[in-house]
Amino acid sequence: MSDYLLLKWGTIKGYNLKNSPEAFEALREYSKLGVSMSVMAQKDTQRQKELICEIIDKVNGNIQNDWTGEWYKTKEDAKKYILEYGS
Repeated sequence: MSDYLLLKWGTIKGYNLKNSPEAFEALREYSKLGVSMSVMAQKDTQRQKELICEIIDKVNGNIQNDWTGEWYKTKEDAKKYILEYGS
């Protein structure tokens, strides 16, 4: 299975980062800052959003929006979604 990042509600819903060690390290740092068991209830801090953008930059695979089913064509589009969600 290839690596992927699944986004929903402006945060991380799922992932496979087995072939993206740098992305996985950023995910570990993200998780240490506290995450909700419910993706819908997750309220990311500015630092967590920065880490999600770092994960996006370092993932060696596809990035998808789980709500719309859209596959992001660029990493910039995925980061824009994270940074502008809820604004």
